[in-house]
Amino acid sequence: MPQTVRDALAALAALLAPGEPDVAERVTSAHDDPDAYLLAHADRLDERGIDEPIPTLAWIALVDALADHDLLAEVDWKEEAEEVIAQLRALRSNPTNAGAWVWLDEADVHVATHEFLDLAGTGLGEGGTTLAVLDIESDCYPLVLVPNSRRADLVDLATAAGFTAGVFGALDG
Repeated sequence: MPQTVRDALAALAALLAPGEPDVAERVTSAHDDPDAYLLAHADRLDERGIDEPIPTLAWIALVDALADHDLLAEVDWKEEAEEVIAQLRALRSNPTNAGAWVWLDEADVHVATHEFLDLAGTGLGEGGTTLAVLDIESDCYPLVLVPNSRRADLVDLATAAGFTAGVFGALDG
């Protein structure tokens, strides 16, 4: 386990964005020098109502950097299931194995977003992929996809960094 919050953030960025050093650079920059990060990303942060350094700035930087690299889908709390699926399928981390999305054939898409995310998490999990949310304490779900084998690492690293990554669905292991 990483020794510092900075190390945990960098490890989390590497886990969620393999081969994309820009993600870790942005996250550690936000952690190391929040004022400079705020200045460099003022327009983007203004969209979130952030105009001064906040304790969650590095976590927000992670969410934004992952989204910029098509590794995170940020969906509204009341998003339609079809739109959630479209955004997840557009991610670079989208599972490509033949059975990854077979659960959709029988999924009830006429349920609340949170309930659908639990269904999606279970279905994707059965195919080897974890659906997780990087909680930014907002009315949206920043969603990421990781192999089931890395699910515990994701949750543990987020916790070590002082943040929350939640897993959707009923998964074993």
